[in-house]
Amino acid sequence: MGDTNKHIWTRRDFLLGVGATTATALSSCSITGNTGAKGLTEEALAVKPVVRSQDLEKPDITVGYVPVNDCAPFAIAWKKGFFRKYGLNVRLNREASWATSRDGLIFGRLDASPVVSGSVTNARIGAEGARHAPLCAAMTIHHHGNAMTMNKAMWDFGLRPWYEYQQKYGDGALEAFGKDFRNYFDQQPPERKVWAVVLSSAIYEYFVRYLSAAAGVDPLKEFRVIIVPPPQMVTNVRIGAMQAYMVAEPWNTRAIKGNEGIGFTFAQGKEIWLGHPDRLLGVMESFIVKYPKTYRSLVKAMIEACQYCSKPENRKEVAELITDRSFTGAKPKKKGAPLTKFTGPGILGNYNYGGFDGKDRAVKAADTTIFYDFPDNVPHEPGEHSTFLWRSRSIWLMTQAARWGQIHSFPQNAEKLAEKGWRTDLYREIAAEMGIKCPQDDYKVEPAEVFIDKKRFDPSDPVGYLKSFEIRANAPTRFFMS
Repeated sequence: MGDTNKHIWTRRDFLLGVGATTATALSSCSITGNTGAKGLTEEALAVKPVVRSQDLEKPDITVGYVPVNDCAPFAIAWKKGFFRKYGLNVRLNREASWATSRDGLIFGRLDASPVVSGSVTNARIGAEGARHAPLCAAMTIHHHGNAMTMNKAMWDFGLRPWYEYQQKYGDGALEAFGKDFRNYFDQQPPERKVWAVVLSSAIYEYFVRYLSAAAGVDPLKEFRVIIVPPPQMVTNVRIGAMQAYMVAEPWNTRAIKGNEGIGFTFAQGKEIWLGHPDRLLGVMESFIVKYPKTYRSLVKAMIEACQYCSKPENRKEVAELITDRSFTGAKPKKKGAPLTKFTGPGILGNYNYGGFDGKDRAVKAADTTIFYDFPDNVPHEPGEHSTFLWRSRSIWLMTQAARWGQIHSFPQNAEKLAEKGWRTDLYREIAAEMGIKCPQDDYKVEPAEVFIDKKRFDPSDPVGYLKSFEIRANAPTRFFMS
């Protein structure tokens, strides 16, 4: 193992580490000054509105975003004038973390903001680690675009990217990975058994636990899960505060290309569940009730922005735009390096898993981040686009909250909660006004082949699905906070 992982922590080391992490967070999140894109671009000013601001109940709104790749539709809606097109005067506000993005909605600081896919569900069911609040979402911002990073010590032990296990072991890949994963953790002291995710209701936490359990390692007993804001992930691995993390890009690529020797990508989220939703456009239920015209304008602007981000010919421009300090600030410091060195892999689809043996692990794929159009390899229904929400996926998130002890049992009124939180009905109405076709059903079965453990999800029997897992919590467990 590297020197970082042999390090014995003293109080002084801890304080220095916290200081370094805090400094990185303050720098990356631009807490002082420039907290969001300001004013209107020339392109936006040239756009002729199709909706008059005076016809909206609340044309001046504040919209949050977090400095990860999926802020792209917000950046594009601002730059290209999609907000202006629909009569909105939007102030974009850069959020320090997914917790502040969610809480900004709950406490009224933000009118709308992206939230992790489990936030709406967990706020509705009052899951551990989530504030109980009537959050809503009527569209998905993107699918995929995230990954799991492991540190160099895990590489040195013999762990490799998931696709290499598949290439080497075929149908026995999960068992082989589980053996390596188990052997690694068996040799670690408690302080070196730490995974980080961005929020307790993020699908990332569920993926980390899902993968571990599928491999035969009980995540409730074998390691801790802590909460760390995206821009702090790399620094925390560097100082030895954690061994692995799951986050949206570009913070996995930063561990490979920006900090050589820090880590490698074990798997993209799409390898845990192909086609999974990631971020939703969150608002409070009261916003929809009080400002229905404003809300419709916002969703329309964001759908058009997602359509723009989805087109192959626009992706380079999108990847370049979000390197701006107002968005991710992920610009390479090395002279001559491509501007999209960090943001490009997730947006353009030339994803590099990294590694420490000099091998090229760049993989080109059309489904690395999905903003609107689904590539052919991702199962989808006729007329379905990635901005559409399936309420059945809200049910899946509830099964995971129950599985990992965030709630005592699966909610008896799950369908009602899904109906209130995931506003598929509103999306369908808004899409129709835009001439966009979408599925007429709210629920669908997720086929076995899309999950890493080949376990089919039928939303008509969520309790049976939950009980089919051998590794699960029988009661709420403590969630370790950073």
